[in-house]
Amino acid sequence: MSPRRSYDQYCSAARALDVVGDRWTLLIVRELLAGPRRYTDLHADLPGVSTDVLAGRLRDMERDGLTTRRRLPPPGAAYVYELTRRGRELLPVLQALGRWGEGELGERRPTDAVRAHWFALPLLRALEGEDFPDVRQADGEILEVRLDEGEFHLHLGAQDGPVHGDGPAPREPAARLALDAGTCAAVARGELGVRDAVRAGRIDVAGDGTLAKALREG
Repeated sequence: MSPRRSYDQYCSAARALDVVGDRWTLLIVRELLAGPRRYTDLHADLPGVSTDVLAGRLRDMERDGLTTRRRLPPPGAAYVYELTRRGRELLPVLQALGRWGEGELGERRPTDAVRAHWFALPLLRALEGEDFPDVRQADGEILEVRLDEGEFHLHLGAQDGPVHGDGPAPREPAARLALDAGTCAAVARGELGVRDAVRAGRIDVAGDGTLAKALREG
């Protein structure tokens, strides 16, 4: 475990950066917002991080009270990392940072890695930003999303537990969205609203529930 570096400034922003300002830390939080994950899964979804750096960051985050590590019961018997309540409080920080960075996203470069679930937070941000009342009130509901790169799901209104997850919804979702990578990237860049994309036929909404109807009606 490396000694914590500090800006030695009596400022809450500086203190926060003492904890989360190191490279990779906030991206590890992004991944753990999907719930408990094994080290190998984290390494696979953080292309470019070395094994030593990832291990070091996880140790530092556990020391600083952002994550915990626990062993799954048999037959899993593997260790998983998960966010503490304090770690999960970084969700609005990540969302604000993502909103600020929309203008920096630009077009995808040939060297850019991508994972389907990396669009989960931008899509959730877009849905909440357009003030769909049924999204804000859909505590416990799941929204399933299918992209060219794969599927993920959003846990809407979640106060505790995972915010998103890889793959299809674990139970019947409140609505299913299907869109191509270009549409999702435009939403992530802040260039296209969900309402406009649905109206233009760029997002297909399936389902008969209240949430699905609200998304179709805009």
